[in-house]
Amino acid sequence: MDPHAPLPIIDARSAPSGKIELQADVVIVGSGASGAVCAYELAARGRKVVVLEAGGYHQSKDFTETMADMFGRLFVDKGGQTNADGDFLVLQGQCIGGSTVVNGAVCFRIPEFILDEWVTKHGLTDLKKEHLWPIYERVEKRLSVHVNQPHEINENSRIMERGCTKLGWSHKPLSRNTKDCALTGFCVYGCATDRKQSMLVTYIPWALEKGAKVYADTRVEQIRTEGGRAVGVSGRMIDPQTGKTVAEVKVDAPLVILGAGAVQTPLLLLKNELCNRSDQVGRNFALHPSCVCVGLFDEEVYGYRGATLGSYCDEFEALDKGGFILEGGTAGADALQALSPGFGKAHVDFMLKYKHMASMASLVHDESVGRISWDGDRKKIEYRLSEHDVPKVRASMAASARILFAAGAKEVYLPTYAPNIIRRVEDIDTVLDGLDLGPSTVFYYSYHPQGTCRMGTDPATSVVSPTGETHDVKGLYIADASIFPSSILVNPQMTVYALATHIAEGILARG
Repeated sequence: MDPHAPLPIIDARSAPSGKIELQADVVIVGSGASGAVCAYELAARGRKVVVLEAGGYHQSKDFTETMADMFGRLFVDKGGQTNADGDFLVLQGQCIGGSTVVNGAVCFRIPEFILDEWVTKHGLTDLKKEHLWPIYERVEKRLSVHVNQPHEINENSRIMERGCTKLGWSHKPLSRNTKDCALTGFCVYGCATDRKQSMLVTYIPWALEKGAKVYADTRVEQIRTEGGRAVGVSGRMIDPQTGKTVAEVKVDAPLVILGAGAVQTPLLLLKNELCNRSDQVGRNFALHPSCVCVGLFDEEVYGYRGATLGSYCDEFEALDKGGFILEGGTAGADALQALSPGFGKAHVDFMLKYKHMASMASLVHDESVGRISWDGDRKKIEYRLSEHDVPKVRASMAASARILFAAGAKEVYLPTYAPNIIRRVEDIDTVLDGLDLGPSTVFYYSYHPQGTCRMGTDPATSVVSPTGETHDVKGLYIADASIFPSSILVNPQMTVYALATHIAEGILARG
């Protein structure tokens, strides 16, 4: 398949109007980390596979590297999806390739202490390290996952490393799924050079080559069942420009796999009143709360140049040491405006210092306390930090500030809506102890929604079995991050790939 030619994907521009009726062995909802992997693994073994994606199909030539433009094209709700309080930006890709197209390319395996909890607390004995690690290895090889080399670590991450070294704190280079990275710094707006090995340039083309059919702009609305078994799905292909229905879509298949993500998958189940005997669909929602602290330096940093994310601090990864990690990476100038301490001249003065700024983002191992539901015909994302997570967020900000000051920062900007600037390392505890971190006080974001359709052996406390099949409906599987029994602390894409591979291989093994 010519890597520069458009993929043979059917979308609202190319589909026949009226009705699209298909027969398949497997229909997959979503084309991201889980849907793409399942599509390839099953198509490669001769299954007739249809993939339905709500988002559009965009080639790398369509990626303009402009935040407003790319958020409008590639993200759910044009990048404006938030929790009910409006203080957590919940970012999810909605395009062919899903969130893998717009993430920072960071690749972690699940921390072993969290995997051990999944095995012991939730009965997931098939996911022990000896089974899961070989799957990680295969996927990592396919996606060119490698540890960042020195030339891939930009000045922003060098500053983080410098501060950690001075404090005696552990830090490491991150691993990323890139091939000959162009180091342009625009990972989260779509990789215009196809160097990031997202599903758009790997598993989706591989699945197509094995005979899978992929439909974009197609929103699944109904999971059809008969006698307690899934028999297919129905939905609509919608013109993204006009919002009008181009075609009614119906796929008959004895196997349905949901890979729409930890927000959309439970919404689809709740809309169809399926798989909720346990009352757990939509519950146990985790976000990996992230916030960014920014340091101002005398030297020019140009933190947006090079790999978006280069290194991380794992000093506080263990739960008894904090339960968070810190990743070195500078937000684009358009995103950094959220930290501006004022308007008019104050804002202009702040942005003129942009090339002298370095930043760090936190990832917190949060308790799964949120919930996804419907409020009438509108989705509702309920999420607030638990009383146990507030100290973790406070500690992550303090650690970020200490690292930045140790590296030579003149002042540190906190991610609060009301301007808060720390000008001396001695003031860190005083300022942070005085902050109210309750709703609508801090600008949080998350690329990592998880939970909501928990995997487990007990149908009373989980939604899917260890095989990925739902407890309540035979032939209906879920393979995305919604099946995580808990937050996994680190970037989740590799674990989604591994679990989707595990689920697809199980389906094949059982015939």
